[in-house]
Amino acid sequence: MKSTTVSVAGERPYDVIIGRDVTELLPGLLQPARQVALIHAKPMAQWADTVGGALRSAGFLVHLIEVPDAEEAKTLAVASQCFGALGEAGFTRTDAVVGLGGGAVTDLAGFVAATWLRGVPVVHLPTTLLGMVDAAVGGKTGVNTDHGKNLVGAFHPPTAVLCDLAALDTLPVRDFASGLAEVVKAGFIADPVILDIIEADPREAAQPGGPRTLELVERAVKVKADIVSRDLREAGPREALNYGHTLGHAIERAEAYRWRHGDAVSVGLCYAAELGRLTGQLDDDTAARHSAVLASLGLPTTYRADAWPELLAAMRNDKKSRGDRLRFVVLEGPGQPVIVEAPDDNLLAEAYRAVSD
Repeated sequence: MKSTTVSVAGERPYDVIIGRDVTELLPGLLQPARQVALIHAKPMAQWADTVGGALRSAGFLVHLIEVPDAEEAKTLAVASQCFGALGEAGFTRTDAVVGLGGGAVTDLAGFVAATWLRGVPVVHLPTTLLGMVDAAVGGKTGVNTDHGKNLVGAFHPPTAVLCDLAALDTLPVRDFASGLAEVVKAGFIADPVILDIIEADPREAAQPGGPRTLELVERAVKVKADIVSRDLREAGPREALNYGHTLGHAIERAEAYRWRHGDAVSVGLCYAAELGRLTGQLDDDTAARHSAVLASLGLPTTYRADAWPELLAAMRNDKKSRGDRLRFVVLEGPGQPVIVEAPDDNLLAEAYRAVSD
C-alpha cells in the first residue's frame, strides 16, 4: 500500500493519509473504542457494510447509521436521529464516530461527534474529491438551517482522515470536476503549481483516478493543513480558505442546495477575482485566469443576473460577516490573499455583472 501522510498541527494534531486502499488502516486508528458509529449516506451502503464488517472482525461493536445523501444530511433533524442512535447504544466518551461519504456526511459526522457528550473521537473517510481536499480536513463541523449554510457547528479536529483514492474510481466525472473547484482555490490562495498542472492538461486533471490525481490531492491538502495548523478557529489566516465562498454559499442557498458546492464556489471564485480587480488589488491577467482555468474543467463561471438582490441578502447573513459588514477574501496576486471589508454596494453589484448571465 503506497500512501503519503500530511500532518495537521495545532492543539490536537492529526494525520491525513492519502493513497489507495488506506481504509485498511481504520481499525488501528479507533483504539481504544469499544463501539463505533459508522455514519454514511445511502449510496455508500455497500461500502459501509464492507467497512463495518472489517471493524467487527477487529473486535468493535459497530452501529451503521444511514443518513440522506448530500446536503439533505446536514440538518438538525438528521443530527437528532444520530444522537438517538448513540443514546440507544449507550455511547461513551471513549467510543468513536466514523464519517463515510462526501463532504456533507463528514460535516454531519463531525458535528455529531463534537456535540455528543461534548466531544467524542471521529475519523473521516471522505469518498469524494471535495471531501478529501476540503470538508474532512480542518476540524470545522456543522449543519445548515433555513437561514444559511453551516450556521450551526463547532470546531472539532478528527483523530485522522483517510483519503482512499480508490473511492474516486467510481465517482462521476461531474462530481469529480466539482471537487476540483476547491483544488483550484488552493492553487490561487497558496500553491500556483496546482494551476500549472491543470493548465498543462485540463482533460487529464479532470479524470478521476488520473495520473496527477494523487499530486493534486496532496498539494490541496497541504495548503489547507498548513493554514489550519496556524489558525484552527478562523481568527486570522484561515479566512483565506473562504476565497470564493461568500458568494458561493449564497448561490447554494438560492438553489436550495441543489447545486453542487464546487459549482457554486467556482462562480464565487470568479466573482472574488473580479471584485479584487475592481478594488485595484488584482491584475487583469490573474483575474481572467480564474474563469479560464475553471471553464477548462467544465465548471460554471456565471450565474443568473436577476438573482443579485437575493444573493446580496444571503451574503449579509453569512457567518463570515461582522455585524452588517460584509467581508470578502480577494487576491493581490497568486498566493497573496487579503481581506476587503465592507466594500461599497455599487462595487459589489458591478463585480456581479461580470459573472452574471
